[in-house]
This record gives sequence, C-alpha cells and structure tokens, in this order.
Amino acid sequence: MGIKANGFGYWLGFALLAALLAACSSGPVRRVSEPAARLQQLTVGTDGSWTVQVRIENYSSIPMRFDRFELTLQAGGHEAGTLQASPALDIGPESADVVETRLMPSAAAKLAVADALAAGRGLGYQLTGKVVATPEESRKPRDFEVEYRSSLNPAPGLPGVLR
Repeated sequence: MGIKANGFGYWLGFALLAALLAACSSGPVRRVSEPAARLQQLTVGTDGSWTVQVRIENYSSIPMRFDRFELTLQAGGHEAGTLQASPALDIGPESADVVETRLMPSAAAKLAVADALAAGRGLGYQLTGKVVATPEESRKPRDFEVEYRSSLNPAPGLPGVLR
C-alpha cells in the first residue's frame, strides 16, 4: 500500500523547503575585483604636452574609492612618461569614470603620436603600473597592478586628438 500525497501536504513541504533555502542565503556576494585603467583620449597641446583622459573601471560588486594611480605610458613602442593623479574618486559597482591628467612626453613618443596623426592611422599603447583603491566600508587602501594594451585612433574632425 503506497502513501497518498494530498495537495496540502505537497504545498506545505514546498513552502518549508523554500523557507530553509531562504534562511541559508546571506545576501548578494560582495566581491572586490581587479580594476582596470585605459586611455579614453589623448590630446596634443600646442606646447607639445598631452592631456590624457584615463578611464578607471571598477569591476567589483561594491563601490570603491580610487585614491591615486601611477601608470607608465608607452606610445607607439616608446616610453612616453608616467601618468600620475590623486583623484580621490568614488566609483560605483561595475562602473567607470574618467580622470584627466597632463604629461610632457618623451621626444620619441611625441614623434610617434605626430606621425600617427599626420598619417591618419592608429597608434598602439601600453599602460603598466598601479592603481590604489579602497573598497567600500574598508579603511585599508589596496594596491592593484595594472597592465593594459590597446590602440587609439585619430578622432575625425578633432585635430590633435586620438581616441
């Protein structure tokens, strides 16, 4: 003789199982991931200096305060210099923001950028260094190593601008 399941017992068991599973959950996962930094725009000034927009990307599931960065920039295979800033910038989870900094690049890097702009072609670049950030609810800043390679292209209608 088998056990008969009635509708009420089935739903009661299901409700108990759902309540048990809900009690075991601890909310959303709070994860700190390595941030990224890349160039959004490089503008050549009349004095030969560059205004560089650095895009900082927070891949964490929590907000982070980006205290500073120090990134060595290579442009067209030539070391251009070091991009430094202390933005003290709060960036939300899985979001990004832009920090503008200035650089007086090396002569070789200046020539590489000028050649790319004159020829209307892209320019490869590399960023290496560190980003210092403090996760939300933490008082301890963390150093994150950054290495990023990509390229910039001349912006149509904007002389002296690579994006």
